[in-house]
Amino acid sequence: MQWWHVVIVVIVIVVVFGSAKLPEMARNLGKSAKVLKTELRELTEDETPAPTSPPATPTTSTTPPTATTPPAAPPSAIEENDGGKP
Repeated sequence: MQWWHVVIVVIVIVVVFGSAKLPEMARNLGKSAKVLKTELRELTEDETPAPTSPPATPTTSTTPPTATTPPAAPPSAIEENDGGKP
């Protein structure tokens, strides 16, 4: 593209939009480019997998395991097993 092509395009833009609107349009274009750049950066950061940490080594406990008692049967189950006695 020749330099005079650029001059013609600039003249056409000034005639179509007017010189008052050009700074506002340029500012909006700059803001849009900044938002696009930020979103693309966040998108590429999201796609890169997070570094995986090495698997945790099991820790040995010095306390002995405690015995657990089974949960008590609900009262309704005890009444049913009575054999029907009042």
